[in-house]
Amino acid sequence: MAEMPDLQQSPDTRNVAIDKVGVKNIRYPIVVSDKSRVRQHTVARVNMYVDLPHHFKGTHMSRFIEVLNLYHGEISIESLDTILHEMKKRLEASRAYLELDFPYFIEKTAPVSGAVGLMEYQCRMLGILGEEQDFVLGVTVPVTSLCPCSREISARGAHNQRSLISVQIRYRDHVWIEDLVGWLEECASAPVYSLLKREDEKAVTEQAYDNPMFVEDIVRAVTVRLSSLPQITWFQVECENFESIHNHSAYALVEHRELH
Repeated sequence: MAEMPDLQQSPDTRNVAIDKVGVKNIRYPIVVSDKSRVRQHTVARVNMYVDLPHHFKGTHMSRFIEVLNLYHGEISIESLDTILHEMKKRLEASRAYLELDFPYFIEKTAPVSGAVGLMEYQCRMLGILGEEQDFVLGVTVPVTSLCPCSREISARGAHNQRSLISVQIRYRDHVWIEDLVGWLEECASAPVYSLLKREDEKAVTEQAYDNPMFVEDIVRAVTVRLSSLPQITWFQVECENFESIHNHSAYALVEHRELH
């Protein structure tokens, strides 16, 4: 049988290098370190890319999946470095990218009744390996925010809303997802729970009323909190308030570089 031609490795004369080429939106099982249960199994949406020199026509897309399958059941924060090295080797690239977006579940206890429920948090891991390695951990945390202006000017009540705090961090020592979620929840008017009894609802509502925050207050509070942690070397924080009495969202962002 004649050898099949390898068109991807054929020359390209347009002299255009490609920064990222690869596969997106692969659904794949992964394992994440869990502070209370050691390991948590979840399913990630995976993106894998490499760079492509100008003189090659294309990359071998099947090799990305081959690399994933090599580490079936072992894909975790701890194995990202190994996977990135394998991607560079198999695809003959100088730079590799691996992105994992996945749901992570944390058991939360209601503040008064003690009722227990599972809360879902969207998390993200981004690994990049070129001459040096880079790793970013991200999490999005739903919280409650209560408008200070509304509370100040209203004779009865104040408008509040669900908000999303999204943080990406670089760190030198391990940071648990559970701890990161907790730090962010402390910076809002009140946390969000999956299960609340009546006595809990009263407590959470009053907590938010006693702790009003604009979207600007939330990102500043997160900035102060994360800046105080020596293990975090860089972070970006965003907050979006899904306004309950406006047809728009309120938004704020802070980026801090090389803190410690």
